[in-house]
Amino acid sequence: MIGKLVHRHKSLLSLVIFLSFFPTPGLSANSTSPPKVVNIGALFTFNSTIGRVAKVAISGAVNDVNNDTTVLNGTKLVVEMQDTKCNGFDGIIQALQFMEKDVVAILGPQSSVIAHVIAHLANELKVPLLSFSATDPTLTSLEYPFVIQTTQSDLFQMAAIADLIDYYQWKQVVAIYLDDDFGRNGIAALGDKLADRRLKISNRAGIRPGSDRSDITDLLVKLALVESRVIVLHADLGSGLLVFSVANYLGMMSEGYVWIVTDWLSAYLDSILHADEGLMDMIQGVITLRQHTPNSQKKRALVSNWAKLVERENATENIRLNTYGLYAYDTVWLIARALDAYFTNDGNISFSADPKLQKPKNDNGSLHLEAMSVFDGGKMLLDNIQNVSFTGVTGLVQYNDERHLIKPAYDIINIIGTGFRVIGFWSNYSGLSVVSPETLYTRPPNKTWSNQQLHPVIWPGGDTKVPRGWTFAYNGRELRIGVPNRVSYREFVTESQTTGIVSGFCIDVFVAAVNLLPYPVSYSFVPFGNGKENPSYSGLVQKVVSNEIDGAVGDISIVTNRTKVVDFTQPFVGSGLVVLVPMKRQKSDSWAFLQPFTLSMWAITGVFFLLVGVVVWILEHRINEDFRGPPKRQLITVLWFSFSTLFFSHKENTISILGRAVLIIWLFVVLIIQSSYTASLTSILTVQQISTTIHGIEDLQRTDDPIGFQVGSFTENYLVEELGISRSRLKALGTVEAYAEALELGPHHGGVAAIVDERPYVDLFVSTQCNFTIVGSEFTKSGWGFAFPRDSELAVDLSTAILKLSENGDLQRIHNKWFTRSTCSTQTDLLEANQLEFSSFSGLFLICGLACLLALVVYFVILLIQFYKQAQEDETDASSSGSSRLRTPRRSIRGFLSFVDNKDESVNGAPRKSQTGNLSINGLGIEN
Repeated sequence: MIGKLVHRHKSLLSLVIFLSFFPTPGLSANSTSPPKVVNIGALFTFNSTIGRVAKVAISGAVNDVNNDTTVLNGTKLVVEMQDTKCNGFDGIIQALQFMEKDVVAILGPQSSVIAHVIAHLANELKVPLLSFSATDPTLTSLEYPFVIQTTQSDLFQMAAIADLIDYYQWKQVVAIYLDDDFGRNGIAALGDKLADRRLKISNRAGIRPGSDRSDITDLLVKLALVESRVIVLHADLGSGLLVFSVANYLGMMSEGYVWIVTDWLSAYLDSILHADEGLMDMIQGVITLRQHTPNSQKKRALVSNWAKLVERENATENIRLNTYGLYAYDTVWLIARALDAYFTNDGNISFSADPKLQKPKNDNGSLHLEAMSVFDGGKMLLDNIQNVSFTGVTGLVQYNDERHLIKPAYDIINIIGTGFRVIGFWSNYSGLSVVSPETLYTRPPNKTWSNQQLHPVIWPGGDTKVPRGWTFAYNGRELRIGVPNRVSYREFVTESQTTGIVSGFCIDVFVAAVNLLPYPVSYSFVPFGNGKENPSYSGLVQKVVSNEIDGAVGDISIVTNRTKVVDFTQPFVGSGLVVLVPMKRQKSDSWAFLQPFTLSMWAITGVFFLLVGVVVWILEHRINEDFRGPPKRQLITVLWFSFSTLFFSHKENTISILGRAVLIIWLFVVLIIQSSYTASLTSILTVQQISTTIHGIEDLQRTDDPIGFQVGSFTENYLVEELGISRSRLKALGTVEAYAEALELGPHHGGVAAIVDERPYVDLFVSTQCNFTIVGSEFTKSGWGFAFPRDSELAVDLSTAILKLSENGDLQRIHNKWFTRSTCSTQTDLLEANQLEFSSFSGLFLICGLACLLALVVYFVILLIQFYKQAQEDETDASSSGSSRLRTPRRSIRGFLSFVDNKDESVNGAPRKSQTGNLSINGLGIEN
């Protein structure tokens, strides 16, 4: 008998595999009146957390449906329940037996694993599977059209966990999962959701179904050695509680750890009346999720009536209602309403034989495959299920185009003391919030970072501070830190050739930063390079990528291609490429005093000296004895006065207001010109001059002269790939002496026209090599940092430590320790003295010229007024005297010029008061 049963089970399994490859289209239903009874199957494990609650909830829902006259119109709903006993094979057998009884739908299965298997059978026989607990995200794929998840898919639970991890700014997690379809697919969904947020699962640890304590211990011991302390546990009740038991034993529930558990834990805690004290002590500080259901009137009614339902089912223990029980209850109503719509649309219950399941003529076995038949109205009923919309105890039951229940939401729960509290909610609508999803649905969606909120959490170990989420786990070994073994610029980093000790500015910064870390780090330095020339820094970074070393410390430039493969710390030195050129002290010649001004500047300055002299002579000629006399004397006076103002040594006094105004402005111009001349001449005679025509990187790009670069630096590739400079022009230089020699030789004698290198190296070079200088400005901006593998938390903490070094001044003190020595005088980098051009003083000359012009205009206007006034007075005097011999001045140009040349007798070399009491102001003829 046992042999026949085994043979029968093997035949059934073969049938399921056969059906999965040969789907058959559904047949049309015949129109007839609704039946008196509709048979539905239910598959779940009776003796399980979900099963015990689901059995009571389904029975209660069936009773409520049959007592509701608005549903099914008199047709009785009958649900036959079968126990799968947490066994996939038993689940298959029970499903096959249901198919022999012509059920129109199956509630379940409870397990995602069983759902994957019997989904092929459901597809073949067109019988919808409505699972209230199979949360595997892949069950909604097109491969399983007859599988309907009447609960929330784990796709959304994993999205909630990913948002939770992102909210606390953890970068990576450890995933422990049950190694079956349910666990693997759930964690795969978590990985995708984390990747969307640029986070990741650093370690995945699968639990073999049926693992014992020893297996769990081995697994957790390995995980205790990894860096991440954020653990996501996605398992079933049995394996999950065993994990917590071992984790407590290993000290993995202590301060610094984070445990995020999927909803299996909340479902268990909700379903038991009093939690075991030992269990609660074991899971203190854990965060778990629970599918959110609104606190509606229907839900409260079911909860209040729950004790009676449990008593009606003769349950041997006091079972409390959990969310899976709510979804099981709504699942019954869902199929009832779908059937009601099915019958309303003239659907009938009929089955047809499947040609593939007919018994072969030569088959003498006892497996009656022909007993199973295809539900003719299966496709129509499936469509009705997907189109149902009603409000149940779980809220609005309605499907979207992707066959997911709309408005997925979860409660986020923190285990504290002997119970737990809700610290917030997650919804696909607005992310994390302390406000219930029902309230958020009345507002516009808002998933911005500032809108994400949760209440404070008590973490494992009783800590209220958010854990860092990782620890430095070196597994008892030292970190191997690669350092470049430099030959030049050994002040930055190098290995002593005698003692083998690694030292330098970069090493001191690293050591100081490590000392600020909140945890100990054991490390040893591994020199990289042959000690004969500077190593390739790209090669050093590649060692980090290939995990040959655990990190790289030194003067490592942060450039784009390196940031793609490693993580850098915060830059501890600012850097950038500059151009280094030679300079020389020019010998002054006999005519060096002419160099400060250009030829045009000299010419215009001389013209203005004469112009100002002439203007002052015109303004002073009628009233000032110093500007009168024979023509020769007046010419000498004008020349002497003009050029003596250069030294402010003119002896001639100016009497008129206009003359003094012009002179004051001119003396100010002379002061500026004199000071500028002195400064420029001093620069020419004392400052060293650039000996090449290179003034920046642009000049190097336009020429074909050789360019030097440092061996091992990224400069070579940058010049070639970014600036388009031919590689044949580049010359590798390895030492300070090679730098100086190449620049002194120049481009035409085997040297280089300039050297392109990073600013810190060049600054160190020119501090001791005084015949060279930097020209132009930095044409790149970067920095130096320490390199570590991608997603290294050590890099993050070291960055914080470097910022602290910068803020407290230690970074500057380390810099001063290594780079305060300088043998060159402190001169500015700009060593090229330019000649002063007219454009630099055009404003001054314009002001002076306008002052001269205005003074002349005012002066001649006053003279014209005086001239005509004098002419009128002479005519009046002649008329009154009657003398015909009295001559009057002629109103002509000749007469006016004669008037201008004559001395104004009213002024005697200085302002004075006239005998009549009238005051003549500087000879302008303005009287009171």
